[in-house]
Amino acid sequence: MALLDGWTLAKEREVALSQEVARLGVTPILVVILVGENPASQLYVQMKAKACMRVGIDCQVQSLKSELSQQALLEILHNLNNDPRVHGILVQLPLPKHLDTREILEAIAPCKDVDGFHPLNVGRVYSNSLLKGFLPATAMGVMELLEHYDIPIKGQDVVIVGASNIIGKPLASLMLNAGASVSICHILTKDLSMYTQRADIICVGVGKPRLIRSEMVKEGAVIVDIGINKEGDRVVGDADFEALKDKVSYITPVPKGVGPMTISALLENTLLAAKTSLESSC
Repeated sequence: MALLDGWTLAKEREVALSQEVARLGVTPILVVILVGENPASQLYVQMKAKACMRVGIDCQVQSLKSELSQQALLEILHNLNNDPRVHGILVQLPLPKHLDTREILEAIAPCKDVDGFHPLNVGRVYSNSLLKGFLPATAMGVMELLEHYDIPIKGQDVVIVGASNIIGKPLASLMLNAGASVSICHILTKDLSMYTQRADIICVGVGKPRLIRSEMVKEGAVIVDIGINKEGDRVVGDADFEALKDKVSYITPVPKGVGPMTISALLENTLLAAKTSLESSC
């Protein structure tokens, strides 16, 4: 078993990104919108802000009250879209329940949508036409991690457990674009083991500890664990790491696996947004 060490790779990429930012001639500006006081969201935003600081990106966090109205948030996004100094906009999810997440995400200008959630950027992923635009950060981070470790995707059987718009669906599209045969499983899948037992690569991110067990995985498979769960003082993934580590060829640790790569991909997207703004108006 070998670890897919996202932590070390992300640190290496930060060095290269900081050099690119220094050569850019302008300081990329990322505005992060945080609505409410969700502890997990506050932690994620803090981690993103610190990563931005390390590479020279100016991360401006706007912390807003949870009672904020839909119209007020739309007006904030409208102003940011029209501010030429702002290169990237990120709305931290989940939003409070009274807000329409889909409308909010669609209100972000596609050229500033560094999370890659706007329908135009999503469509570019699905149609494999990313001449411009952004990949969703987690899916992008997973693909970069597999590429770094020279794990083949073309012709492989890939199972993705989790069909969210944020992770599962875009990751499935990227895997298809790379030549894999892809199965997407979710909460309504009748027999998950039927899919996972024949998979060369399993990507799981549903928030259920130890969902992927040893008997569900063939010898030598690759496990990409995107899940984050708290068990007492421990953070664990969706795969049973201890039971799987001696059976699989590669597996991501949790934490320090996919998480750091997600943030690294966000930094890459922000730098790309800044570069694009220098070439044309948004």
